[in-house]
Amino acid sequence: MKITVLGYYGGYPANGVGTSSYLIESNGYHLLMDCGSGALLSLEKVLDPLQLDAVILSHYHHDHVADVGVLQYYWQLHEERPNRRILPIYGATADPLMFGSLTWDHASQGMGYAPTDTLHLGPLTISFLPMKHPVPAFGMRIVENDNGETLVFTADTAYIPELVPFASSADLLMTDTNFFNDKVGTKWHMTAGESGQLAADAKVGQLLLTHLPQVGDLTALKQQAQDAAGRIPVKLPEVRKSFPVKL
Repeated sequence: MKITVLGYYGGYPANGVGTSSYLIESNGYHLLMDCGSGALLSLEKVLDPLQLDAVILSHYHHDHVADVGVLQYYWQLHEERPNRRILPIYGATADPLMFGSLTWDHASQGMGYAPTDTLHLGPLTISFLPMKHPVPAFGMRIVENDNGETLVFTADTAYIPELVPFASSADLLMTDTNFFNDKVGTKWHMTAGESGQLAADAKVGQLLLTHLPQVGDLTALKQQAQDAAGRIPVKLPEVRKSFPVKL
């Protein structure tokens, strides 16, 4: 299993980089995880969007779904796709209005999931954990069936202790790291230190920081996470860079 970063900022695009969106590939299966601002343009540079097998959304904040509509238009307006296939878009049913928008004539079909569900998408098995966020948001544990390689994505969340068993022994942990360690007040996202400590407590193989702030020294953010993670390798995302889930 490999992952390609299409966008990694939280909130809004900046510095020529879009918001949260990641392409997961396994044995010829192509899954788009979140579809934030700029995702479609970035995707077009690495994969024909008509080759997507499915999209899965962690929650419905705009920085994670802003390009869903234009992706639906892309599919609708490219009728040459094989068998005029419809794109399945998986989203939580906890928000009925937003879930309803995932179905678009001749383009896409909304496929609902609940927190207790386990999805089987091609070669992947996906389970969920409710996060601590202002809207229903769900972390994902994605396991490749053939070899057990495991990716855990926290989506958007403040730190919760349930993340430790959920992320246990994952080959790759992707954490919402929107804050430096000096953040005070209400937090709906994790700090760099919390991300690193989660990686250490869950004994993961590697840590990728996501949902990054637009302002501040990201090398310092990475170092704060690394200090807490110990020997676990910590990475900053690079747009359209691919790498294996397992080192």
